Amino acid sequence: MRDTGSLIRISALLAAALMLAGTALRAQQMPETPEAATQLEAHDALPRTSFYEAPLLTASKPGDLLRQALATDFALPPGARALRILYHSLDAEGHAVASSAVVVLPAGKPPAGGWPVIAWAHGTSGVARQCAPSLMKDLYYGDEGLYEMVRGGFAIVAADYHGLGTAGPHQYVDKIAQTHDVIYSIPAARRAVPELGSRWVADGHSQGGLATWGVAEAETEHPDPGFLGAISVAGATRLEELLTHLGSTPGVSFYMAFMTYGVKARFPEFQPMDMLSERAMALYPQATSNGCWYYGYALYRTTPPSSMLKPGWTANPWVRKWFAENETGERAIKVPLFVIAGEADQSVPIGAVRATVERACKLGGPINFRTYPGLDHDPTMEKSTPDQLAWARDRFAGRPVVPDCPRR
Repeated sequence: MRDTGSLIRISALLAAALMLAGTALRAQQMPETPEAATQLEAHDALPRTSFYEAPLLTASKPGDLLRQALATDFALPPGARALRILYHSLDAEGHAVASSAVVVLPAGKPPAGGWPVIAWAHGTSGVARQCAPSLMKDLYYGDEGLYEMVRGGFAIVAADYHGLGTAGPHQYVDKIAQTHDVIYSIPAARRAVPELGSRWVADGHSQGGLATWGVAEAETEHPDPGFLGAISVAGATRLEELLTHLGSTPGVSFYMAFMTYGVKARFPEFQPMDMLSERAMALYPQATSNGCWYYGYALYRTTPPSSMLKPGWTANPWVRKWFAENETGERAIKVPLFVIAGEADQSVPIGAVRATVERACKLGGPINFRTYPGLDHDPTMEKSTPDQLAWARDRFAGRPVVPDCPRR
C-alpha cells in the first residue's frame, strides 16, 4: 500500500535527484483522471516479454529455477547489477505456479561467504499482470528502501508475487501465497547467482509486511538454517479491521476493490458483487485489469470509501475464510522478528499492528517492536530503513535479539 499524501512530493531538487533513479514519477502530482494515471504509469513501464511465460511445472519443484536473464533496463544505484528470474512457487492452496523476481547485486566483489541476502517483499503495486515491480524501471518501490539496502552491501531478491508478471490471478494480500513466493525465491536465486551467500533475512512493507510475518511463521515451523529473521514494516495485519478503517479514510477506495479481487483470486466461488456496492462494481473490471496503483487511485478518486462495501459484507463466508487464513499473531514466533509501524499511518492503522504484536508477544519469541511518531505509511518504510539495516546487520553478526514487546 501507499499513502496518498506522501506521494505528492513538490521539491524540484528532489525530483531532479529521483529522475536518475527512475522515480521522478512520484515527485509529480497525483493523477486526477485514469488517462493521466495511464500516462504516468507508462513512463515507468517496461515491456513484458516471453520471459514471463511459464513452462510446464510437472518436471520441477518449489524453489527450482525455471529461467534467468540479465536485466539492463532498471535504474539502479551506480555499479549495481540485476537479473530476472522465473521460478517454481506455490499459491495459497499449494498449487504449483510460476513466479518472477529480480536479483540485484551491489557494486564490487562479494565478501567471503557470498553476498548477504535480503528477500524483499514489496507493498501494493496493483493486481493486474502488468503491475509486477520487475516490469517497472524503478522496481516501483526502489526509492523507499530497496536501493538503500543495495548501497548498504546487501544482495536483494525481490519477488513480484504470482500473478504479477506471470499469468494467473494475483492472490492480493494473501499471507500464504506471498510467503511461498518469498521463501521459494531464495533457492532459485542462488541457482542463478552463485555469489549469493547462504544466510538471509526477509524484509517487507505493507502487503509485503504481511508476507514477511508469514515467512517468520513458516521458518518457525520448518526452519532454514540460513534464515536469520524477518522485518515487517506497516504490515497489513487484521484485515477485517483494516478494511473497516479504510472505509473512513479519503482517497483509498481502490484498496477495497483490490482486496475484493484478492478474495476472488483465492476463492473462485466468491462473487465480488457480494462484497462491493453497485457503484464500486461499475469500476471494478477496469481497476483490476487496465492499470496499477495510480490507475486504481484515479479511477476511484471521487468514489467515497464509505460507499464501496455492501452492508453485511463481513458475514460473507468466503470473506470470513479469507480473514481467517490471513490472521497473524496467533502462532508462536521462534525466529527473530522486527515489527515497525508509523504512528500517523493512514493506510494501516497502528492500533491493528500494535494489537497483533501484543498477541504474538504473549506466545513468546524474539520480537522487537518500534513505532515512529508522525510518520504515515510510505514515510515509515523510507525513514526506518537505517534501523532495518542495523537490525539485519546484527542478525548477520550473530548478535542475540533482546525482545522489547509493548507493555500496557
